[in-house]
This record gives sequence, structure tokens and C-alpha cells, in this order.
Amino acid sequence: MTSVSKAALGIAAGVCGTLVLGYCLYFDKQRRSDPNFKKKLRERRKAKKEANKRTGSKLPNLKDHEAVQKFFLQEIQLGELLLANGDIEEGVEHLGNAVSVCGQPQQLLSVLQQTLPPQVFHLLVQRLPTLGQRIMSQEMGKGIEDEDVE
Repeated sequence: MTSVSKAALGIAAGVCGTLVLGYCLYFDKQRRSDPNFKKKLRERRKAKKEANKRTGSKLPNLKDHEAVQKFFLQEIQLGELLLANGDIEEGVEHLGNAVSVCGQPQQLLSVLQQTLPPQVFHLLVQRLPTLGQRIMSQEMGKGIEDEDVE
């Protein structure tokens, strides 16, 4: 009798799973067939990109050790918070900023490699060259501004 109830339970779970999958596929098809879907999607992505540019982290003066340390801790905390909330892109961006200003990036990267999921760590490593260039260009810009002031 227990084998019959287990079999019935397995069949019921299979039917429920199939119904849920069918429901998801049907509404995904309806959503995608909406004539404004791609337009709305592009607008959402553009708005998110604009918001990211406005709230982008302003890098500290690298000659001010205290400002760099404060920025480093802030970026680590913000990156961890965003990753915990599921915002992988922004979390990686902030962790990359922290690695970029870190005095010992190899040690930080080894810690991050042990603590982050492999795909997130790989994304971080891919972004590091771009972030390093951004810091260099900002420092070069500050050097030019400093010369103009003097």
C-alpha cells in the first residue's frame, strides 16, 4: 500500500511540475509576443545604465591614504551587499574598484577567489583591466588639473 501511495505521489508531483512549466512557457510566449516588449526592455536597460552612471563610485585621491582606505572598505561592503541581493554586475563593479585601489591586490584576489562563486570571480577578473584603465585615466586627469591649478 505504501508503494502505491509513493507512486501516486510521484505521479502527482510530475503532473504539477509539468503544469507549472507549461504555465511559465505560455506566459513567457505571451510576454515576448507583445509588440512593445523589446522597446520596454531597451528602455529599462537604458534607464538602468543611466542610473549606474549617475551613482558610479567616485575614486578617491590615491595619494591620500586615509581616503583610499575608506573607499576600499566602502566598496568591499557595497560589493558584498549587492552580491548578496543578487545584483552581480554592480557587486562585481564595486569589488573591482576595491581591488583596483588595494595595496596588495594579489592577496585580496586570492581571498575573493576562495569566497566568491567561480563565475562571479571570473567576471571580476575580466573587469579588472577596464577598471585599472579607468583609474589610470582619472589619475592622469587629476595630474593635469593639479598642474592647471598651480
